[in-house]
Amino acid sequence: MEKAYKLLAIQENISNAQAKKLIDDGLVYVGDKKVTIARGLTNPKSRFNVVQNVQPKVIFEDENIIAVNKPAFLVSETLEKRFNAQLLHRLDKETSGLILLVKNEEFRQKAIEAFRKQTVYKEYTAIVSGIVYEEMQIDAPIKTSKGHKAKSVISLQGQQALTVVTPVEVSGKKSLISAVITTGRTHQIRVHLSHVNHPIIGDTQYGGKSFKRIMLHSKTIRLFDYDLSVNEPADFAHYMQHS
Repeated sequence: MEKAYKLLAIQENISNAQAKKLIDDGLVYVGDKKVTIARGLTNPKSRFNVVQNVQPKVIFEDENIIAVNKPAFLVSETLEKRFNAQLLHRLDKETSGLILLVKNEEFRQKAIEAFRKQTVYKEYTAIVSGIVYEEMQIDAPIKTSKGHKAKSVISLQGQQALTVVTPVEVSGKKSLISAVITTGRTHQIRVHLSHVNHPIIGDTQYGGKSFKRIMLHSKTIRLFDYDLSVNEPADFAHYMQHS
């Protein structure tokens, strides 16, 4: 047995430090199983798959905002330095899709107030376990503990949270769904879908089936006169058709 990062360095002909960073960034798999511990002992015959590190793409920009299509595995905060603008909201590391950065403080304050008043339309797509036949409203308060890793639970002591789920496509024992949220609690869609026994594929933290990523995508945001959307990456269609 050998440490995973050392085997990866040999396989990819890269330095040990580069290999360790790839594993720490969540980009390395053996089959569909993510390698999570760089120093973990691994069978020398293991073949690693390194996920392509897709770059974020600007889909719209004006004097107020920069709308970016964030790939999975990219930490939201890194976008601030890259685009010299401030995040208006965040996406989990493995969540892909639309994220907004703001370019001036006046607009940022107006936008924050719109989020507070719940007048911003936010639509996500996800692939979940089980068959979702009809629209459902998940109205369950969420309590979040933030230690080394944030964890949310359904709790009467939590904050009000509403997610409206609509089926889009069913294939086998999985469903592609749309999730619209008016509130923005930590891990809201993930914990709500788990609560109704339809955990998101790849979301092992909340009971989902193991996969190379959490199959959650930020698709549409409507804020003031802005109406912005980005389609799901290719792995969504591939999973629905072949898994």
